[in-house]
Amino acid sequence: MVDLSDYDLQTGDGLPPPREKGSRRWWLIAGIGLIVVAGAAWLLVSSRRPQPEVTAAPPGPAPAAAARPLGADAAAIDLPPLDQTDALVRTLVRALSSNATIAAWLATGGLIRGFVVAVDNIARGVTPAPRFRALRPPGPFRVLTRGDALAIDPRSYERYTPLAVAVDSLDARGTARLYATLKPRIQDAYAELGQTEGFDVALERALVAMLQTPPLDGDVPLVPKGPVLYAYGNPRLERLTAAQKQLARMGPRNTRMIQDTLRRIAAALGIPGERLP
Repeated sequence: MVDLSDYDLQTGDGLPPPREKGSRRWWLIAGIGLIVVAGAAWLLVSSRRPQPEVTAAPPGPAPAAAARPLGADAAAIDLPPLDQTDALVRTLVRALSSNATIAAWLATGGLIRGFVVAVDNIARGVTPAPRFRALRPPGPFRVLTRGDALAIDPRSYERYTPLAVAVDSLDARGTARLYATLKPRIQDAYAELGQTEGFDVALERALVAMLQTPPLDGDVPLVPKGPVLYAYGNPRLERLTAAQKQLARMGPRNTRMIQDTLRRIAAALGIPGERLP
């Protein structure tokens, strides 16, 4: 099976403030927002279209173990077994959010497992796109031709705006609480991947990698690699990980919008500012 993370930029890529006060439901929905984030940024990492080969420092060394667990105070609720958590997640989120992007994510299965795999992939520089096809943006990847030069058409970025808006709507403190509430099942899903370290480490590594991604301001030159394949004309951009390229290809405005939200979430989770880019 072809790994979408190996795809170059292509013309035919089919890639596609709530208030914190409230009940446990709000914490769950907001937190589930984090799942959408990673899955969504996660989707950031999704597609085979022109993935601008951007350059930002690849994920740095694994963060040191947090002095205390990430996340705010968990809600006092009894969590069902991992295999039975989808219904709870869907019920709580649908009761409080009508966001179309979130609804598309909720229509999938294995929600907590999907979030865990997305975070793990991003932390390792891999794109989790194959797991988030329901969130891929519509429309074709566009290229501008100026004489003999090729560049990404800024109109391609507009396809990702709904996703960026969905991520931007997340309440940071509520998301941190939800993460803490669901962490026992999140850790269960992480253990299924054969991981023995705490999930907090992977989550921080993924957040740092996303925050290290450089927004693609101005023209982004492309180099043809085949009939419908392109590579970034800037070698610096090609050194980015597949996950970072996916976020960058969403366009500078969307990239910054998502990064601003992720930075707020990171702070609410308790990650010290000095450990963030």
